[in-house]
Amino acid sequence: MTVVLYAGDTAEGQAWRDRVLALRPGLDFRLDIGATDPGDVDILVYEASGPLKDLAPYAGVAAIQNLWAGVEAILANPTLPADTTLCRMVEPGLTIGMTDYVAGHVLRLHLGMDRHRDNQTRGVWTDDNPPLSTDRRVGIVGLGVLGRDVAEKLAVLRFDVSGWSRSAKRIDGVRCLHGPEGFDTLLAESDILVLLAPLTPETENLIDAESIARMKPGAHLINVARGAMIDDDALLAALDSGQVASATLDVFRIEPLPAEHPYWGHPSVTISPHIASITRPETAARTIVEQVDRFERGDAFVHVVDRKSGY
Repeated sequence: MTVVLYAGDTAEGQAWRDRVLALRPGLDFRLDIGATDPGDVDILVYEASGPLKDLAPYAGVAAIQNLWAGVEAILANPTLPADTTLCRMVEPGLTIGMTDYVAGHVLRLHLGMDRHRDNQTRGVWTDDNPPLSTDRRVGIVGLGVLGRDVAEKLAVLRFDVSGWSRSAKRIDGVRCLHGPEGFDTLLAESDILVLLAPLTPETENLIDAESIARMKPGAHLINVARGAMIDDDALLAALDSGQVASATLDVFRIEPLPAEHPYWGHPSVTISPHIASITRPETAARTIVEQVDRFERGDAFVHVVDRKSGY
């Protein structure tokens, strides 16, 4: 019988077990890491912030199923077995949650809702209608599963959407750019720029002083990818100068964000506590069951990480 070992947040373990067993009754889904011989495990369900840090004993598993969409944390673990199949999490809840968050904040920025709230507190009546969505350019950095869905849904809302990826892609209703020239075009034209690319050595500090200088003056920035994609000092300077009109930040280099960080008090920064999207047992259990089914049929796993590219 296939043995699945859960090594995520202990407080959520029973919820994961209940959801998985509801789909696959009788599956040997274990929560007790200490009582399970690593040699008996076929699939390890893993979360980098969970209790299991030493992955070396699990070199013989068929696959490690990451519970997060991002895999930079597990790839940075020096005990990760070199030849073990690693799968990133792709599931409907992550996608829906991310699109909900980004679409909500794009609409907030597009409609100038922060300005209207500020005017309300000061008792100021202004006549400043926003442009139509068709006249607002939104750029998406990263066109993976999450970025693609965000781009498609914003296009349905009639925004002028462009997306950038490392290699060429095609998405109906979305202008797809790629390569260095495409990235420069996205920076220069976007009224609202959304970061949704994976964190890799190539994307760390992607938004630095040089790239910010190439952005459309007065653009808005939304980061729902990883905090390390932004040079914080460069962004703060750009916010102070007005080169960047505002930053909506859900992810940070250090989390929770330290109380003394300048972002907290900056009038042009909106902070949320890394809640843009989460992996939910009620929607993600099916992904785990699908991987188990594939393993038992002898089929290849899905959403396998390319370790060279980092995603």
